[in-house]
Amino acid sequence: MGDLQLGMIGLDTSHASAFTELLNDPAHPFHVKGGKVVTACPAGSDDFELSYSRIGGITRKVEQYGVHMVDSFEQVAETCDAILLESVDGRAHLQQVEKLARFKKPIFIDKPLCLCSTDAIKMEELSKQHGVPIMSSSALRFAEPLRQALAIKDKGDIIGVDCFGPMDKMETQPGYFWYGIHTIEMLYAIIGSGAQHVSVLSNPDSDLVISQWKDGRIGTVRGNAPGNYGFGALIHFEKGNEFVCIDSSSKPCYASLLEQVMLFFKDRKPVVPIQETQEIIRFIEAANESRETGIQVRI
Repeated sequence: MGDLQLGMIGLDTSHASAFTELLNDPAHPFHVKGGKVVTACPAGSDDFELSYSRIGGITRKVEQYGVHMVDSFEQVAETCDAILLESVDGRAHLQQVEKLARFKKPIFIDKPLCLCSTDAIKMEELSKQHGVPIMSSSALRFAEPLRQALAIKDKGDIIGVDCFGPMDKMETQPGYFWYGIHTIEMLYAIIGSGAQHVSVLSNPDSDLVISQWKDGRIGTVRGNAPGNYGFGALIHFEKGNEFVCIDSSSKPCYASLLEQVMLFFKDRKPVVPIQETQEIIRFIEAANESRETGIQVRI
């Protein structure tokens, strides 16, 4: 199979230009092989300043790599083998998938999949109805330092984990759906599905999300104080601990994510099952509720 022809929807996030550079520039030190972005639609949200204000600049960056701009999602879907849905506004993703699903092209949806469980369930229904595979993930899940830690075999099973990262908030993307999702994706990459309930301690500078899994393991996510943008985790094994510093690798996590996305596009099997992504969306909903009410919320 030759290189895939990729379409991109949404040019209102830096991910769009970063992904295009990694895929389309063979000279890039972390060039991702297997596909090239050929067509894009510079969509955005008119009521989200961080979306509409960036479309022009990011569109110009993407065009530098030979990407042809079109006016509609349909034009993108008709001219490609697979779709990168990069719109920064999670509110728009369900409506966008409704337009794209009938073309039956694999769709990668950049984080967040959506902003509520109802939309997540509807996306799975669309996937089944049209036979179109859907995958969504934060790049942090595939960061090389995290993957190396998870490959450790001589410390026994993972018995718990404490993750940390920035948790900037954005009014249109409630609570932890904006930046918190990165660290929560790390938590799920380490400990897997099966969270039972979640509790949150929060003040203007810090957040602490605490959850227990069905098997009794406890995982936490700490939101760093403003200005601290480091991501990482302390993984607790049966026979010791392993500290993960995401910034310790020269390989960008975007490149690691794109490698997994290309595998998904070729075999049409999501590396992250949509059921796990649905649980992550529900986890964030519950964490947001606990943050507001101060009570423990079931997943």
